[in-house]
Amino acid sequence: MLDMTHDFSISRRAVTRSVLLGSAAMLLGAGGRAYADSRATAAGPSSGDAVLTLPAPTGRHPVGCQPVYLVDDSRRDPWDPAIPVRELMLTVFYPTRDVTGLVPAPQLPPQAADAFGEIASLGPLRLPSAGVDWGATRSHSFAGAAALPGRRPVLVYSPGGGDPRGLGTSLAEDLASHGAVVVLVDHPGDAAAVEFPDVTTFRHELLRTTNLPPRDPRDQPPVARTMIDSRIADLHFVLDRLGQAADLPLPRGLAETLDLRRVGVYGHSVGGSAVAEVMHEDRRVRAGINLEGYLDYPPAAPGAAAEPFPVVAEGADRPLLLLGSEGFNRREELDRSWSALAALSGRWVRSARVADANHWIFTDYAAMLPQLQTAGLMTAAGRDALIGTVDPSVSVPEVHHVVRRFFAWHLAAR
Repeated sequence: MLDMTHDFSISRRAVTRSVLLGSAAMLLGAGGRAYADSRATAAGPSSGDAVLTLPAPTGRHPVGCQPVYLVDDSRRDPWDPAIPVRELMLTVFYPTRDVTGLVPAPQLPPQAADAFGEIASLGPLRLPSAGVDWGATRSHSFAGAAALPGRRPVLVYSPGGGDPRGLGTSLAEDLASHGAVVVLVDHPGDAAAVEFPDVTTFRHELLRTTNLPPRDPRDQPPVARTMIDSRIADLHFVLDRLGQAADLPLPRGLAETLDLRRVGVYGHSVGGSAVAEVMHEDRRVRAGINLEGYLDYPPAAPGAAAEPFPVVAEGADRPLLLLGSEGFNRREELDRSWSALAALSGRWVRSARVADANHWIFTDYAAMLPQLQTAGLMTAAGRDALIGTVDPSVSVPEVHHVVRRFFAWHLAAR
């Protein structure tokens, strides 16, 4: 039976104030619901490499998706001074009614998937360099499907540092299946690989790979500052363009469904850092979720103090959830800024942690890395260092549940 308290179309009166507290309690406990059927419908690759699957969305609506290319000509690219504008790629997920004759879109576009497979083994995650076909993973969303009529909240997502936007697919699809429009943002130059629809006079390839060095940006203060500041600017620009949705290349009927009085933001790691500050600066945002992102710039020199974001110095005045993992190895450093914000913000800020989990539990890795381990492509220690020991049958539905409930309460129609 469908639990209507999970749907974004309900009125605020239909959701009780126990939503957030109940969700946090479930995260901290050991219980969990059955894992959704995650079987993909695409054929496997001819190479014999492992094909990873994503969990299916749990809502009543089929999901459509659409890539969108944006250009901000008011600023130069922060990572490459030769690029005179800031380019962005988005994927928009939304409820649809009919997917007849359509096939599921890939999690990552083909060139980006190939490059990701090469880059991922070199970065701090040390993912396998062979044995898995990253381009074969399919989503549960259908490109170009007509939008389901209605008025829907809009959620904007910023991924973790170096991560392509596609690693936020399963959560975005779940939110869309319950009635939201979800916008995933790639941050070129930061993201591992971004595939564009065409070349330009200043970019002669469809693919752009990361400019990040293979170390934790937190240990490279100038890099961390560039990542954070560029993402904040990117997200403000995306919100501006969503306000002009009629001019965007969106599927039929989608622009009319966007209810920009109900905007939420969420992000992972440095994406969580950025969305917390964007919410503080931009009154269009009603609620936000920071998925284990710091709320300060790292110390500029050894022994120096970290520089808190303005949201920490001034406090939050709208609902912000700080959601972390129990096993994060820099938790003490993270807690410094989280505690400072919570102390100044009162009821507006709540926090919780996922038990037996680690930093990438909030991404598609939660479902994918256990499959790599089963295929013999990752050790148990490698998996645990990234997502913890928690089983995806617990972590995936509970993280989705908490994010969905938080936004359903705070963005419910008034």
